[in-house]
Amino acid sequence: MRGLVRIALSLFGIWLAAGTALAQGAYPSRPIRVLIPYAPGGLTDTVARHYAEQLRKSLGQNVLVENKPGASGIIAIEEMARAKPDGYTIMVGNISTNCLTPVLLAKRMKIDYDRDVQIIARLADAPVFFMATTSNFPPKTFAEFIDYAKKNPEEVRYASAGVGAYQHINTEILAKRAGGLKLVHIPFKDGGSGILKDLAGGDTHVSWFNVTNPVGMIKAGKVRPLAVAADARLPLWPDVPTLSEVGFSGFRPSQWSAAFAPAGVPREIIDKLHEAFAAAAKTPEMQAIFEKGGMVAPVDKNSDQARAWLKNEMETWRRDIADAGIKVEE
Repeated sequence: MRGLVRIALSLFGIWLAAGTALAQGAYPSRPIRVLIPYAPGGLTDTVARHYAEQLRKSLGQNVLVENKPGASGIIAIEEMARAKPDGYTIMVGNISTNCLTPVLLAKRMKIDYDRDVQIIARLADAPVFFMATTSNFPPKTFAEFIDYAKKNPEEVRYASAGVGAYQHINTEILAKRAGGLKLVHIPFKDGGSGILKDLAGGDTHVSWFNVTNPVGMIKAGKVRPLAVAADARLPLWPDVPTLSEVGFSGFRPSQWSAAFAPAGVPREIIDKLHEAFAAAAKTPEMQAIFEKGGMVAPVDKNSDQARAWLKNEMETWRRDIADAGIKVEE
């Protein structure tokens, strides 16, 4: 009797494994959800929607983008991490939500980020401006900003996408390296679109911004780039000095976007998604978008390379944050 039970269980296991393999082999067989940790309109949202259209064509399924803003990206990250690990719920995040938030705000998360989340692919790198409003704000150069901030402590307001966001951390590092500037932090739940609107209106004075979205506001004279975090001056902005040129080296020259999935998603599905994202980056449509926006698609050979890159990125930020003495209330 026991032998028959063992045989039955063995056959059931074989059937279950075969069914799972067939299901995975058919991936994707229904729409894929892509969670975005911001409101519509910012760089991460824009990048995700362009990629979603390319994946729809190559995978033959709808790719539905859903905006889940708030809590420095934690809302979107936790919903994605807790989703069924079948590849049908993923997210597109960025340097703030999927690097700095896990480093600084780990105690606020109800998941273990390192255990529960895996990277699929890197999607885009964009150089960033350090920008100032032109509305009732005298500084016209980076040096003038530093001088003004020193003479007017706790009067300069800087905007970010939230506590632990790229703009928050980079500004605090800059303030420390400039001799201890005392600036006022204004976080925005709706990310880039809210930051740019308030910066243009003069409600906030400075922030970091990717080179893609503020072009219209720059041309309209509502904001001005004081410096750029890049290895060299940008061809489209030859009059904007790099941060190294103005005496502040060591700021990494990109605001990146990447795709992520729950840790339990099988490797074959991660590989298929990685290949789809990499192929999308090479299409003429995406190449035109990258060129227009001053972005680069850092295509890795596989998800292992992306994983190694992210590990190094997070370790580097941990070191920089510790060196600057930045702490966030838990």
